[in-house]
Parts: sequence; structure tokens; C-alpha cells
Amino acid sequence: MARFSSAGLPSSAEEIWRYSRIDDLDLDAFELSDAGDAVAADVGVGVGTGSGDPAARVDILDGWVSSVELSASARAAGLSVRRLSELTEAPGGVGGLAEGADAFVDMATAMAPDALLIEVPAGKAIAGPVLVTHRLRGGGRATASQTLVRAGRASQVSVIETLVSDESVALHVPVVELWLDEAANVDYAGLQLLGRSAWCLGHQVSQVGRDATLRSLSVALGGDYARLRTDSRLTGAGGSTRLLALYFGEGTQMHDFRTLQDHSAPKTTSDLLFKGAVQDEANGVYSGLIRVRRGAVGTNAFQTNRNLVLAEGATAWSVPNLEIEENDVRCSHASAVGPVDEEQMYYLQSRGIRPEVAERLIVLGFFDDLLVGAPAPALHPTVRRMVSDKLQRHLASALPRPGAA
Repeated sequence: MARFSSAGLPSSAEEIWRYSRIDDLDLDAFELSDAGDAVAADVGVGVGTGSGDPAARVDILDGWVSSVELSASARAAGLSVRRLSELTEAPGGVGGLAEGADAFVDMATAMAPDALLIEVPAGKAIAGPVLVTHRLRGGGRATASQTLVRAGRASQVSVIETLVSDESVALHVPVVELWLDEAANVDYAGLQLLGRSAWCLGHQVSQVGRDATLRSLSVALGGDYARLRTDSRLTGAGGSTRLLALYFGEGTQMHDFRTLQDHSAPKTTSDLLFKGAVQDEANGVYSGLIRVRRGAVGTNAFQTNRNLVLAEGATAWSVPNLEIEENDVRCSHASAVGPVDEEQMYYLQSRGIRPEVAERLIVLGFFDDLLVGAPAPALHPTVRRMVSDKLQRHLASALPRPGAA
């Protein structure tokens, strides 16, 4: 906390915070959440995952790990899901991966009442996902959480984290660290479904070892201002990451994504696809960097960001970047910001489909190809329904009222 206090809050004058609303943040307007009644609180908000039989269920209230339940099969396979405070000694090779990234990582490290540690032993494949639900009470509270995932050599695990809150004012600072040992396979999905008065300043960082594979999906549909910084570090030869994100803003929401694909080992691969839509007066921001360090020969790195702007008052920014220090590499980036394709609209309308239905089909199709290759397929119907609900509100408000000229 001393480090956070001495550094002070960042500002939008810094390149990494360009286009953001960080200048609007007033920390004095929030109070720190305490343990007093957190474990007894019931936010009353949830989301169905459709995940069948999970390997584990974890409930976290205002950053406090209130309950952990493991299935018998997961326990037999050696899955460990614990509070970090339960350990008698520091976990080897886990923790501190995000340290020094920015002031809010320091803030989360200082404020988080505990951390959740998920560990999979070497050679074990865990059937069913680990479901982690973060519930925020809001009410002007500032909270933080930390989730640490360690996948041992040649292991496999799926983790689904969901952030939910009511519609009251809140500030949440989550940090997620994903450690993949040699040949490990991790699927991670994070759903940000906070109320419309919440701020979220998140950081997800992964370290991918030799021949390991990470597939990550970030979904941002809630919040007032929601920012997620994703750093993917490929440190072992043959490691690969597939980074996906879906975001959809309405009203005056702002979703802000910053990414780093950091290649420091040879023959590594990263493939990023972020897709967003904005309607009403919402804003979307994407800024990403592919960094290929010297020695990372044979790197394959791809970065794509596409945005649909569904109303004149909505705005989207897309800023891809490359920083290449090697010659024998394949890297590319692409970005697009624009309205629904007029030719697609014409094609559908020429076949008798009403304009509002045609737009809905196009937007759902725009996101569908992202979900096809995303982890946690059991979540996809839920995500599609939530996107459809947002779009329906937009289309309903755009339709002329009965009797209007």
C-alpha cells in the first residue's frame, strides 16, 4: 500500500491509459470493505453456467473466500483449491507474476483479504470446470481479489470466473495469475457482469511454459467503466496462447482492453481476437502490443480487433502495435471500426427480413465465430442470450413508437 500511495493514481496523459476514464476515479468516494458481514452477505445476483458437474465451486464475497467445495473425483485427481492463508509456507513458483505491472496491482495486493490458489498436480486432467463466483455488495465499497492458478507439467484444467454485483456503486480490483508448466493445458474464462454503477480495474497475467497451451476468453457486458489489462508471457519454446474477448457496451458504459503478447522463447505462438460492439453513447477501447524479444526466433503472433458501432453517439478506438527484435518471425495485426455492413443488411432485407431482425442476426453472427473457438463451450448459450438481450434493448429504443410521425 505504501508503494501504491507513493506512486499515486495514473492519468490519461500516460500512453497505457490513453482514452481511459481514469481521471474520473475518486478513491475517497469509496470505503474499504471489511470482513464483518461479508461472509453472510447475499448479493442475490448470479449467472447460470450450464457447466454440468463442476470439479469445484468457490464463492467469494467482497474478496473474502467464503466457501470452497470440491467434487470427489476432482479431489481424487489431486486438484487443490485453497485459500492462500491456509498454506504453512509460500507456494513454490506461484505469486508475484503481476507485481509491478501498475499501481492497481499494488492496490489489489494490499487490499485483497486473501487469495484463491488453484493447483493441479503434474500429469493430471481435471474433469469439469472450477467455477469461481465473485459477488460484490456494492454500496460504495472498494474491494479487491486475487486468483492464482498453477497447472503442473502435462496437466489440464478449466477455470470459469464470474464477477456479479447489484446496481449500486462499487469499485473492484481483481488480479488473476495463470502459471502453466511444461505441456500444461489451461482453459480460462472470465465473465464481467457487474452492475451499471460499478468500476472494475482488472489485470490478468499468464506465464506459458514449454509446449504449454492457454486458451482464454474475457467477456465484458457490465460495469460503468470496466478495464482489463491482459499480459501473456510465452517463456518456453513451443508455448501457445489463444486470447479471445467479447464486449458489448450500452448506455454510457465504457469497456477498456489493453493487451501484451510477450514472446521471449523460440517457436511460440499467440493468436488474439477481440470483438466489441457499442450502442447508445457507449465507448470501447482496445490497445494491444505484440512484443517479440531477441532470441524468440520462429515466433508466430497475430492480433485482430474488430468493432461494430451501432449508433451515432457511440465510439470505439482500436490501437494495435508491434515491437519486433527478431527477423525470423511471422507477425500481423489488424483492426476495424465501423457500422453494420450495408451489403449484408441489403442481402437480408431483400429476402423479406425486417431491418431490426437483420441487424440482430448480423451482430449475433459477428460474435458467433469468436465463441465457436472459445473455451468453456457450456457458457456460450448464456453469453449469446445476454448479447441478444442488450441488442434487443437497443433495437426497441430505435424503433418508432406507435402513432409517431
